[in-house]
Amino acid sequence: MSGHSKWSTIKRKKGALDAKRGKIFTRLIKEISVAVKDGGPDPDGNPRLRLAIQNAKGENMPKDNIERAIKKAAGADADSYVEVTFEGYGSHGIAVFVECLTDNNNRSVSNVRSIFNKYGGSLGTNGSLSFLFDRKGIFRIPAENINLEEVELDLIDAGVEDIEEEDGSILLTSAMEDFGNLNKKLEDLNIEVASADLQRIPNDTKELDVESAQKVLKLIEALEEDDDVQNVYHNLEMTDELQEALESE
Repeated sequence: MSGHSKWSTIKRKKGALDAKRGKIFTRLIKEISVAVKDGGPDPDGNPRLRLAIQNAKGENMPKDNIERAIKKAAGADADSYVEVTFEGYGSHGIAVFVECLTDNNNRSVSNVRSIFNKYGGSLGTNGSLSFLFDRKGIFRIPAENINLEEVELDLIDAGVEDIEEEDGSILLTSAMEDFGNLNKKLEDLNIEVASADLQRIPNDTKELDVESAQKVLKLIEALEEDDDVQNVYHNLEMTDELQEALESE
């Protein structure tokens, strides 16, 4: 089963462009904070927190950092974040979807609009890109943690749509509504997951020449560097030529 290899390549390149580990940890801590606010500090009774901890461990965040983030989020003076999204287009009509966790919505709106404008893009209205992206559950599992032959049927029963092997990992894709079921099934099977989240998968991609694509990626990179931004999704086709150009930089 396969179906999103291009997207996983995009995500991997995004990771390569992502800011240093400290920025990754900041994003994970925000997710932990929101999860605690939503469902309390006990991961046993809070699936979102359990997932946030799992993802933090997958990024090798120290246990002390995780426990400190949970304790802080449960305190009376904890930061309060809201989830906001932005939709727009980069140059050459590339669709860009931005997810933020912010404690200051006005700042986020101003910063995101400024970045779009600076790099030749434009913000649209929320919902304007909904037809271009599907929300899917994406699970990344180190290949040594799973025996596919033994569990593949169980995973399909739990909602897996695609299974793909890539760079020492197994990537599982599910429909958004099956995300919780599949995550629980992996827990029940004692399969350790490196990361699991809902991503916005483009249902079609757009190919540009290398120079034009690199300009769009500058917009993507600038958005990812903003402190309020958690994730950036786009429908730029990562061609072999573009990947070679990125690797040679």
